[in-house]
Amino acid sequence: MYSFDIATDSKAELYRELAAALDSLTAGEPDPIANMANVSALLMQVLPDLNWAGFYRNIGGELVLGPFQGKAACIRIPFGKGVCGTAASTRETQLVEDVHAFPGHIACDADSRSELVVPIVHQGELLGVLDLDSPSPARFDHGDAAGCEALMAILGPRIA
Repeated sequence: MYSFDIATDSKAELYRELAAALDSLTAGEPDPIANMANVSALLMQVLPDLNWAGFYRNIGGELVLGPFQGKAACIRIPFGKGVCGTAASTRETQLVEDVHAFPGHIACDADSRSELVVPIVHQGELLGVLDLDSPSPARFDHGDAAGCEALMAILGPRIA
């Protein structure tokens, strides 16, 4: 059984503790789906004000829904479309304060107002993206982006 009690007012400390928890959850587990499932559950449990936390996997040059926590979601997203597809095609983190202002936003959940999408790249290969949604505008900041990029740097080799 895993139990993580992560509570801190410091965003930097929050992500350090999340990194330790993610490392503990995924160390030694070779199954990428199991690892993504546990990480999505961990993020949904620990990060405040989320309504969706999960993964899209790069399957044949298209993003395909992976493990997640939240409402049912879009199953397939072409590279270059929406926030997730843009992150996949550019391999750059997308920090979106207002999804309604993002050109081509794909509304999988009408309650989502802001989004953070982090590409997962290992040895030059795009494995997929981490997608976090919030019902609050401007929920995510550069601290969240940097923290999630560090988390995906740990996870990437464990889902390759």
